Amino acid sequence: MTDQSTVATRRRLLKLAVALPAVASLAPHAIAASQTLDLPPATGDVTPFKVTVPQAAIDDLKRRLKNTRWPESETVSDWSQGVPLQKAKALVAYWTNKYDWRKFETRINAFPQFRTEIDGLGIHFIHVKSKHENALPIILTHGWPGSIVEFLKVIEPLTDPTAHGGKAEDAFHVVIPSQPGFGFSDKPTSEGWTVVRTAKAWGELMKRLGYDNWVAQGGDWGSGVTHALGHVRPEGLVAAHVNWPLVFPETFPDNPTPDERAAMDAATKFATDQFGYFKEQATRPQTIGYLLADSPVGQATWIYEKFQAWTDNRGEPEDALTIDEMLDDISLYWFTDTAASSARIYWENARNGGGFDAGRIELPMAATIFPKEIYRAPKTWAEAHWPNLFYWNEVDKGGHFAAFEQPKIFTEEMRNAFRSMR
Repeated sequence: MTDQSTVATRRRLLKLAVALPAVASLAPHAIAASQTLDLPPATGDVTPFKVTVPQAAIDDLKRRLKNTRWPESETVSDWSQGVPLQKAKALVAYWTNKYDWRKFETRINAFPQFRTEIDGLGIHFIHVKSKHENALPIILTHGWPGSIVEFLKVIEPLTDPTAHGGKAEDAFHVVIPSQPGFGFSDKPTSEGWTVVRTAKAWGELMKRLGYDNWVAQGGDWGSGVTHALGHVRPEGLVAAHVNWPLVFPETFPDNPTPDERAAMDAATKFATDQFGYFKEQATRPQTIGYLLADSPVGQATWIYEKFQAWTDNRGEPEDALTIDEMLDDISLYWFTDTAASSARIYWENARNGGGFDAGRIELPMAATIFPKEIYRAPKTWAEAHWPNLFYWNEVDKGGHFAAFEQPKIFTEEMRNAFRSMR
């Protein structure tokens, strides 16, 4: 690419970086025993919830997988055309013959889960309270194609630090909601669920749980929600941390530093080589939903590709995450039929000012930069956007799915970042 075309591409990218606008327990419910995964109605109460996918839905999945019609093989020897055919077949064979969804159900149901209605929508969340006094409440927000699955490995180290190499004063009460349209939260039936609206819902959720002093963390669209929390500043929120700072200069520097050059080059590569999924979900989420809702192989490869592209690996996604871990996340999308509803987060925010620059945030902000992030924002860019930047660190392992890939590093970063906010 010529220098002139590179500049033009970066200008197009900057146009995408539009600022975000400032802005009683009951008996546990289980999912109905049918092929349709029906969620129990949510109310203003905080109602216990358990995951039980109908066996008919599992059987239907296996039937569909066995009847897959495959395309021909790619004409390249790498991932540049998408998931290689042999990798896709191996993933599907494992999903069909070895993967055990019930094992995941047992794992997630070991944590207290709930549903409650906020702003007309049923919100699902995990809520684990620490046994330690003065634990700091934290809300962790996932993105796409992630889910609450990303955070399961960090719940126990955060809530029980003395059993995981930390001190009692490092403890957190952990809240992990499923975003609207994701997982076991309801699917919006009308437009308007932007990251700002979700941030306001999170503020109500933390208030409903009785927390009057809390912090927030997120990556990917969870980072978007967390930046929006910085604008909304709901009652009780004292600070936030992200592992993907949404900070861009108004114009790219003419003489960038090495860190700025690396960020600019990575952002340009994302915009030119990896942006297809983003554009599709931001403009036609319903259409992509038809394709993925009807084909488990389509759903699996749509997500599996991102695990390869965005994790800290040596060429294969299995270098960073196990097949079971990836299929836990993929299966969650499949059984909840949330391909379209989750894709709408792109459509909603593209229409309502969401982009890669969240603007100036006065709330105390912190960040950890992982080496294989989609692009690594330089600290100088964050300092220009966050006048109350209180913690910044760059670690040596991990990618876009920080807590999923590197739970130990993620846990340490949460302890270190928020120690001054207790």
